[in-house]
Amino acid sequence: MIMMCVGGILALILAMLFGIPYIDLMKKKMYGQYIREVAPEVHAKKAGTPTTGGVFIVAAIILASLVTLLLAQKLDTNAWIILLTFILYAILGYKDDSIKIKGKHNQGLTARAKFLLQVVIALIPAVYMMNHGSTTINFGNVFINLGYVYPIFAVFVIVASSNAFNLTDGLDGLATSCAMPVFLALAALASYTRRPDIAIISAVTVGALIGFLKYNKPKAQIFMGDTGSLSLGALMGILAVVGKFELYFAIIAGLFVVEALSVIIQVFYYKKTGERFFRMAPLHHHYELCGQSEEFIVKRFALVSMLFALLGVVLYTGGRIVW
Repeated sequence: MIMMCVGGILALILAMLFGIPYIDLMKKKMYGQYIREVAPEVHAKKAGTPTTGGVFIVAAIILASLVTLLLAQKLDTNAWIILLTFILYAILGYKDDSIKIKGKHNQGLTARAKFLLQVVIALIPAVYMMNHGSTTINFGNVFINLGYVYPIFAVFVIVASSNAFNLTDGLDGLATSCAMPVFLALAALASYTRRPDIAIISAVTVGALIGFLKYNKPKAQIFMGDTGSLSLGALMGILAVVGKFELYFAIIAGLFVVEALSVIIQVFYYKKTGERFFRMAPLHHHYELCGQSEEFIVKRFALVSMLFALLGVVLYTGGRIVW
């Protein structure tokens, strides 16, 4: 518990310290966000806002995790696998952001290329868990050993989590606010199951997100970009896989699941009927077009995310939350 707090506070301080010079650098280089033409009209005013803020989130998480894990003497192979995969996803996201910035449009890597690279990177923790961890998943008293199918399942969890986070990152402070309860819940479960490495990294991420929110809350001074959204979403999935919380993770990250499902429903319904089920997907844009303010949506979505996260923890522990 003490080292979790130390790591979280350190990450918070680092994120806040890194933020100011990084935002100034992005402004000088004119590395601003390009808004999709299909986005709600109110988003046009956000064009030019500095992006790739995920760079200093990732830096804060990596540095704070390494320092805290070393102090706690918990820098084991599991931790290295988690952090390595996280960094690779951040590099992928930065590449995507760079293409958008250089091309002065909102189209980065092709969907196929991005997906394939996400799968390849996700194979690292998936194969590692098959060889050095457990291929059994459970929900309550139901246990299923997936055997050689487990890597496919683990890759799905990580890639789906990465993309769901990316879809949710559409309003000032939205993805950041909704992710904090998820990582806090993962920290609680890791502490409950005596997995200090996962607990520390999760707590560190919460601290870094709080620090980033200072610059990302409305009106945002910087966006995290795909550098942040792809890597942080993947990190949620990686922690769930390595910590063996896979099925409970679907509940804990329920808000992100709902956002992703809204896109799937929209596409499926449009192909079948030629009409839209929602005014716009992901779901947060639907509420925008219904007249809800950005701040209202962010607060309500964050509250829902908190309830999902709490429900997942209660179901896993049977109400016995031990820190």
